[in-house]
Amino acid sequence: MKPLTAILIGAGDRGVRAYAPYALEQPNELKIIGVAEPNKERRTRFQQDHHISDENCYESWEEVLNQTKIADIAIICTLDQNHFKPAMKALELGYHVLLEKPMSPDPIECIMMERAAQKYNRQLTICHVLRYTEFWATIKKIISKGDIGEVVSLQLNENVEVMHMSHSFVRGNWNNKGRTSPMILQKSCHDMDIISFVIGKDCKRVSSYGSLMHFKEENAPIGAPKRCLDGCPAEMDCPFHAGRYYLGEGKGWAKKFTEDDTNEGIIKALQETPYGKCVYRSDNDVVDHQVVNMEFEGGATATFSMCGFTREQTRIVQIMGTKGEIRGNMEENSISIFDFLTRQETVIHFDNPIGGHGGGDQGIIRTFLRDIRYGNKQDSVSSASASVRSHLMAFAAEESRLNQGQSINIDEYFTSLAENFKS
Repeated sequence: MKPLTAILIGAGDRGVRAYAPYALEQPNELKIIGVAEPNKERRTRFQQDHHISDENCYESWEEVLNQTKIADIAIICTLDQNHFKPAMKALELGYHVLLEKPMSPDPIECIMMERAAQKYNRQLTICHVLRYTEFWATIKKIISKGDIGEVVSLQLNENVEVMHMSHSFVRGNWNNKGRTSPMILQKSCHDMDIISFVIGKDCKRVSSYGSLMHFKEENAPIGAPKRCLDGCPAEMDCPFHAGRYYLGEGKGWAKKFTEDDTNEGIIKALQETPYGKCVYRSDNDVVDHQVVNMEFEGGATATFSMCGFTREQTRIVQIMGTKGEIRGNMEENSISIFDFLTRQETVIHFDNPIGGHGGGDQGIIRTFLRDIRYGNKQDSVSSASASVRSHLMAFAAEESRLNQGQSINIDEYFTSLAENFKS
């Protein structure tokens, strides 16, 4: 059986480090034969790693998609606001599409992509990678078997980790919702999706609160300059000092904004890019904490809390059923199941996952390829229709947050969007 072929559109961190390695590890299943990336260094490095011919290297998605189809799959890993056009064009040309989350910052565009996949009979899978981890797949299986009875309530905490918050959502690509997406969509559509996935029912109502509380100018240390390397008097007292962090324990993160990760290269990048800015003097406007309340069909409830001020990057979950309870911590990669009748606790420790997101990055590629080969387009673990529904939860949560926590009916919200779509 020949490997399926793919083009990568957007050779940034997720495309290069999360999804493309599968082609190198399993060349019998997947071969990447083309790349579109405006950054020449990234494009050239990726070309060399995957032995791509010069004729199949492009600076933009328009170049590769304004011609006849050259591969089976388009892996689209551009920034959020640049997902819609290449995804729609790729589906029209007959590509199966693996699309980085979120689908789009615009709910209408999310619906249009789902319908395009149906129209052209193509596989469209959104990278909700948590579904493909052993951690969450096991939780789903336990609930589906009825081991803890009917789910009554679920609590999920997303610990973003304080330096990840400062890197990605204060200084980085996703710091401004006008240019990218609201935090609840960009970072936490994973969580809206996984909550829906394990409960297995439609969310009916949401309400939400949150704000940008800390990372704003009035909280800047006295005398702090715009850039950390310009001589900040609070250098030794501020955990977010760019020079101390990116030249120290955060050196691995520096690879995300410079191709030259020597000390000299990092310093140059800190002098020229947003990653060298004071976290209190950036143009960020996304929230640094947010909570969402959800009610599901049948009466089950869920609460979600995202916070940037945590010491570790993990997700902690507690699921309460009529017959038992599940608790889990993704960082520890273990879950506990407690039976109310027998009072017996079963603890499952999972093997160390291969790849990022608890093994989900590799798992989604494997499942996506099998869905294409065996024709399982609409019932995929991350079908586009399921992704649209969980995206709408995130959009509705943001609307609620902006309207003082007003409760949003998801069905009514979807109906109003569908009417706008028709018009």
